[in-house]
Amino acid sequence: MKRGKKAAEAAADGENDSGSATAKKAKKAKEPEAPILYDDPPDKMTSKDGRSANMKITSWNVDGLRAWVKKKGLDWVREEAPDVLCLQETKCSEKALPAEITSMPEYPHKYWAVSDDKEGYSGVAMLCKTEPLKVTYGIGKEEHDKEGRVITAEFPNFYLVTAYVPNSGRGLVRLDYRKTWDVDFQAYLSELDMQKPLVLCGDLNVAHQEIDLKNPKGNKKNAGFTQEEREGFSQLLASGFVDSFRELYPEQANAYTFWTYMMNARAKNVGWRLDYFLLSSSLLPGLCDNKIRNKAMGSDHCPITLHIASVGPCEVS
Repeated sequence: MKRGKKAAEAAADGENDSGSATAKKAKKAKEPEAPILYDDPPDKMTSKDGRSANMKITSWNVDGLRAWVKKKGLDWVREEAPDVLCLQETKCSEKALPAEITSMPEYPHKYWAVSDDKEGYSGVAMLCKTEPLKVTYGIGKEEHDKEGRVITAEFPNFYLVTAYVPNSGRGLVRLDYRKTWDVDFQAYLSELDMQKPLVLCGDLNVAHQEIDLKNPKGNKKNAGFTQEEREGFSQLLASGFVDSFRELYPEQANAYTFWTYMMNARAKNVGWRLDYFLLSSSLLPGLCDNKIRNKAMGSDHCPITLHIASVGPCEVS
């Protein structure tokens, strides 16, 4: 398949193997285009209404917690120093959690959700500097909650939900399940939002718009960019939530959070934006910034960070 692709690319550039006069007269093959990289701008620490950020949340799909720790992911976390760290795809049972993370004094309050079905699969975590009022696991439906995909922390003024949304799989073998998940997850979030505003972060496993991935035309039938998944995300936004990155940077292209390990995709910036911070619309006035930390290594995803004003867990309503 790879060879065929290269051959097709060569043909498109006017090359052939015959050395014929036709080939000699053809236009000179184009030089490969330099990758268009996204340069994460300086952090904005003030909201549009003039309030200073007082809450910093980081989300990162680590693609295996133990491997990520070995790749010095925690060094980056200590430098970033978020108030809350949310991790997805930990792929680690509680008994196998690395001591380097379970003993972190910076985050005395740590919460783990693991897959009951398969060890070393899925899993999310939430590490907090300040103790939440309450922490729950899953969304209240057994068919979804056995894979360790959601943690919800209640703070005085808001809920924080971190999620690793199911991938529809190669050949879209789980697309029907994903559609059921999307409906049930939206209902769960809407119920929370009726009580307090919320922040949702994590790997939501969808590139919502064509601007959110490098090659939209070739991926319309692939997991993460099907019409069904994109419509599910649109319905989530329509129910009262805001994609904070697109709110701040509506026309920003080439801003991705995931790159396959194959074909040097990250160096070429052939990626997808799969990781998000969604906010209840009532939190929008306090939004300061949504960062894509694409220089941070250690996973096939990069971390994202939210700066927001006036939702600090120590505040009293």
